[in-house]
Amino acid sequence: MPLNRDQCYQAMLTHDPRFDGHFFVAVRSTRIYCRPICRSKRPALENCEFYRLAAAAEVAGYRPCLRCRPELAPGQSPADSADRLASAAIKQIEAGGLQEQRVSDLASKLGVSERHLRRVLVENVGVTPIQLAQTHKLLLAKQLLTDTTLPIIDVALASGFASLRRFNALFRERYAFSPKTLREKNPNVKHLPSSLPSCFCRLFYRTPFDWSSLLTFFSRRIFAGIEQLEGETYRRTVAIGSHQGWISVENDPVHSALRAEVSISLLPVLMQVLARLRRLFDLEATPKQITMHLGSLANGNPGLRVPGAFDGFEMAIRAILGQQVSVEAATTFAGRLTRHFGRSIETPFPGLTHLAPTASAIAAASEDELTRIGVTKSRARTILAIARAVANGLITLDVAVSIDQALAKLKELPGIGDWTVQYFAMRAFGWPDAFPHSDLGILKALKTKNPRHALAASENWRPWRAYAAMHLWQSLEKNL
Repeated sequence: MPLNRDQCYQAMLTHDPRFDGHFFVAVRSTRIYCRPICRSKRPALENCEFYRLAAAAEVAGYRPCLRCRPELAPGQSPADSADRLASAAIKQIEAGGLQEQRVSDLASKLGVSERHLRRVLVENVGVTPIQLAQTHKLLLAKQLLTDTTLPIIDVALASGFASLRRFNALFRERYAFSPKTLREKNPNVKHLPSSLPSCFCRLFYRTPFDWSSLLTFFSRRIFAGIEQLEGETYRRTVAIGSHQGWISVENDPVHSALRAEVSISLLPVLMQVLARLRRLFDLEATPKQITMHLGSLANGNPGLRVPGAFDGFEMAIRAILGQQVSVEAATTFAGRLTRHFGRSIETPFPGLTHLAPTASAIAAASEDELTRIGVTKSRARTILAIARAVANGLITLDVAVSIDQALAKLKELPGIGDWTVQYFAMRAFGWPDAFPHSDLGILKALKTKNPRHALAASENWRPWRAYAAMHLWQSLEKNL
């Protein structure tokens, strides 16, 4: 959607946090671009340009502000984009989608031609796929140079650069100074240890943010051996490609950010790890906008988020295991599945012992192997069907240009009905308007036994029905 100059300027003058991450302001006189919350000297409107993405500002020749640090701005919700293809492409690129594949490969994954993908991005956000990827890598590098003590060569690797020389050249070209110059501004660099077992990154969010409710949700659906909750900390093992390791995440409410500790072994896929954490904890939500739309339903807890998925396939298997059984039974089955199909891994945490079973590992199993862990034959057939579809590339659970088409493909699999696909849409695809209207808890909260009545009632909550579902489920828990 086009940006309104006067509205953007007023938001900038008041440092309105509701607009942080939704646009950036570039100042012609300084050739610097900022977040709308920046406290630098107020520029005149005639000196300002406004951009939806940081990449568009950089392509126009502006450098990121060292004070407000655009790389720390919260991301945009899928509902912010007028074009679903542009939104899906941006999310894929921000998750490292062009690190190991070409633009043509990404376009094919999204179901369009390379030329069409480039045209859509230029029309919607003013940049090409390559320009967007370059900016995202540079901003991640800027954060790591400022907030960590990682050696510069490791920063380049973690940011998706295959060459230190190329990293230095592009950084200097865009920002007019070298990575080393920025690193020297980091007071921690003097205390750089010879080796580091992990690095820390901050992931910012818009307030309010209910961290406790997210942890409660995950604790009831834990994948034992893969995930661990200890106090207010979430931990899990990670395998992306040939890289494996662990992450540990805590909330930092003072700075409105999550503090993620990532094992050094995951540096080559750090961009993917951070993108998955944003999805898992729904960090791109706009809580004040959502609460205003949902009204009294959300007033009791405006910081409630929709729990996402670190890995879409892993979440799908956990959801299928939970069909028509208790939460405790599903957790038991998940633990058995992990021990049987997941690879073991050593971590600093006793509770993290395995990597999540891959689609290919489960796809190669027999129905009898699955029934031996306790699931029914029909459930085993469903698990095998989705594992084989994912392993063969027939479906994907990490991106959807058309939600309707993605869900229709899922419903072709045995044992996958309306409730399951809507639940997948909520958590795996991060679709804010998903609504499992046949869910017994939602029916109970709405005081009806007719799913069609629940669906009709949900129309008033579009396009935030996934958040409405979370509030309805939470209302039941409060009344227990």
